Amino acid sequence: MNPSPELLAIPLFPLGTVLYPDGFLPLQIFEVRYLDMIGKCHRSGTPFGVVAMTQGQEVRQPDINAPTGGFKTERFETVGTLATINDFSSPQAGLMVIRCTGAQRFHIQHQEQLKHGLWVADVSLLAADVPVKIPEDLLGVATALAKFVTSLKINEVPTEQMPIQPPYRLDDCGWVANRWCELLPIAQADKQRLMALDNPLLRLELVSDQLAQFGIAA
Repeated sequence: MNPSPELLAIPLFPLGTVLYPDGFLPLQIFEVRYLDMIGKCHRSGTPFGVVAMTQGQEVRQPDINAPTGGFKTERFETVGTLATINDFSSPQAGLMVIRCTGAQRFHIQHQEQLKHGLWVADVSLLAADVPVKIPEDLLGVATALAKFVTSLKINEVPTEQMPIQPPYRLDDCGWVANRWCELLPIAQADKQRLMALDNPLLRLELVSDQLAQFGIAA
């Protein structure tokens, strides 16, 4: 692919989850098509793109019904999030263990699957959430999240293993909304729609409605 100057060429990692900006993503890498990709990203300090799968599985599956062999079709969302590697280890041959942080969102303009199965894409970066102070009527959403973080600390969960990583921006609509979106047991399609929203205040309002449905005081 020959991207235009406005586009960023990145490798993709389709997963059965939605990564949000500033989100925490631990991964164990063992599939051949990703081992080389993650190794290169780690050595160069470059990100890869996480996109939520809409068809297929995270581990490539042979298609036994295809007349000439091959693999089952993989499809994924067109809006995803860059992932930067914070911690990397390779405890044994053929296994990498990494911890990543979600960075900027992107929109796929063109995608291509290489012969060995790796997806690559030309993407346009989406604007980061504008910092918006949480309005008074939604302060309970932030308070409930703060209580959750406190409970993790009381239970002595190591910081590096916490699902919510510092710095804690409990006064920012987008940050608080994103953390709840990661925590709430809602459908992947709903998580994707919330992540793709450009309005952080609207995202927080929708999260507040979800918390009410789950009986979480906010």
